Amino acid sequence: MADRKILMFGAAAAIGVLAAGGLFLTQQRAGDPLAQCRGSAVAGGMDSFGTDFTLTRHDGQRVTQDEVFTKPSLLYFGYTFCPDVCPLDTARNAEVEQILAARGVDIQNVFVTVDPRRDTAEVLADYTSLFSDDMIGLTGSDEEIARINQGWRNYYKAHDEEDQQYYLVDHMTNTYLVMPGNRTVEFFSREATAEQMADRVGCFVDALS
Repeated sequence: MADRKILMFGAAAAIGVLAAGGLFLTQQRAGDPLAQCRGSAVAGGMDSFGTDFTLTRHDGQRVTQDEVFTKPSLLYFGYTFCPDVCPLDTARNAEVEQILAARGVDIQNVFVTVDPRRDTAEVLADYTSLFSDDMIGLTGSDEEIARINQGWRNYYKAHDEEDQQYYLVDHMTNTYLVMPGNRTVEFFSREATAEQMADRVGCFVDALS
């Protein structure tokens, strides 16, 4: 009998914990209009990503974050000499833009180089035009590129110790969703498909409109 009472008490306590947990999650979601759209979580939250910057656009103009993020943007860090990963990711991101355009959702792609030595504004203009007429390419000095990468926690390293021309650059491959006002709300791994990204980006756009 005592054992039975203990089991009943434990079951009741477990139910209470689950109910409280469910209530907590419901309250959390109710207080976060973007919770239904999120597919990722990071320490410090997405608000810890991003920084102000001034960089050189692919047309040679110097621009700030406010002049770049005028609409929902898929932000990617890569380089034009990248043999495989960057072209595939950039093509996928361009496909997301096309999918959403067909749904009446206007976004843009922003490509920031991690290889400013080779990726001049002219080189970026040629590269971005291969994927989208509206894609923005950004370059700058070594210090400017380091700062924006640090702001989005993007690791990169050029292996140019022996070859100054045909070197490769290690870098992270996340794509970030940045809203007007330089607010980063989500990131996508390279495993995400264009359709999955389009659905989630559309969710964020609707929730914030």
